[in-house]
Amino acid sequence: MVAVDTPNWVKNAVIYEVFPRNHSTGGTFADIYRDLERIRSLHTDILWLMPIHPIGIAGRKGTIGSPYAIADYRAVNPDLGDERSFRMLIDKAHSLGMKVMIDVVYNHTSRDSVLLREHPDWFLQDSDGNFLTKVPDWWDVYDLDYCQPDLWTYQIETLEKWVDLGVDGFRCDVAPLVPLSFWCAARDRLGQKKEVIWLAESIEKSFTKYMRDSGYAAHSDPELHTAFDLTYDYDGFEYLKDYFQGRRPLSDYLNHLYIQETLYPKDAVKLRFVENHDNPRAADVIRGRDSLLNWTVFCALLPGAMLIHAGQEIGAKKSPSLFKKDPVNWEDADHALTVFIQKVLGLAKKIKGSCDKFFIEELAEGVVKIMWLGESAAYVAFLNLGNKYGEIHIDGLDGGEVCLGDVSDGENFSMERMPILIKIPLA
Repeated sequence: MVAVDTPNWVKNAVIYEVFPRNHSTGGTFADIYRDLERIRSLHTDILWLMPIHPIGIAGRKGTIGSPYAIADYRAVNPDLGDERSFRMLIDKAHSLGMKVMIDVVYNHTSRDSVLLREHPDWFLQDSDGNFLTKVPDWWDVYDLDYCQPDLWTYQIETLEKWVDLGVDGFRCDVAPLVPLSFWCAARDRLGQKKEVIWLAESIEKSFTKYMRDSGYAAHSDPELHTAFDLTYDYDGFEYLKDYFQGRRPLSDYLNHLYIQETLYPKDAVKLRFVENHDNPRAADVIRGRDSLLNWTVFCALLPGAMLIHAGQEIGAKKSPSLFKKDPVNWEDADHALTVFIQKVLGLAKKIKGSCDKFFIEELAEGVVKIMWLGESAAYVAFLNLGNKYGEIHIDGLDGGEVCLGDVSDGENFSMERMPILIKIPLA
């Protein structure tokens, strides 16, 4: 069963991801505060802040450490500011019509966390009393043991603290590795306070199998939708990564979209993206500016919410490091790309907000047609995802309004001029 109280606006929302430490040279809440109008201009509905808490020292990776190795869930990293400056950021975001979402990292803590010091019995241990992590590469953290009822109480009360401060939602790191019953309990408790948006960082199918084969519970995406409003598109994104590397046809991902529409709960919302902090920059992976434009439109027009990773809108090719100071270079910006993305995000929100039927078809290898159908109009997009050359003949678009692209050749569309988006009024 899907989380039945998911608000409708989430289904076409834009979420903007910020790494506070590396969003600017200063790396503070105040710096993000000063950037909020620009962020809002991208049609952003939710500002997602990667972890804002103090980072552990023991076993630290890199010079500053991963923000996902949290030392204290209930404190603010002093390098970013204090609770007052964080509240000022939240208040300004609210005044601009944006929600604020923070990262929740409840599978593990740093190896010198407050919880480890005060409640070592709340952590996974082997028969010799050694603390454990389920994933060997995560050697800077220890995993929590949700068989401990008092841990549930502590964690939910922590979430309440941040909601009381003004936080509107939580992006839950590796959510499938935390018991689903915990997430349901947390959602129920916080929902009594106000509308809270829950985003699960669901995991790739291969990772799900690896965890299960290792003897651990790992929830699938359809299961997560009993507690979460949105889940990552990682169950399908692995097909896209293989496509970019020439290992799979695009049709594998398109077929998975059908699975998501038919085997998941009816109103389940996926978070679409071409990049995030755990994956390479789109402008680095997708070669050629025209291809980048096509892929941006493609992801924006898929059913679900759309993620913009800070710097994506200027064509940044370097992802900030998780383990050291490595700010986004905002000076090296493709301003025309920013304008294009602003327009695409606005169009996509309008289309998905007014249409309820989605169709997708691969017309030729790497050339895709998307159609959204509403009561008064249909929107049809033609996208050259395979960087093909030539022309394609399309019928049935008489009387359409061109929203994006150039269709001056009539019914013979040049692939080099894609992406194309046309609005067709319905009689």
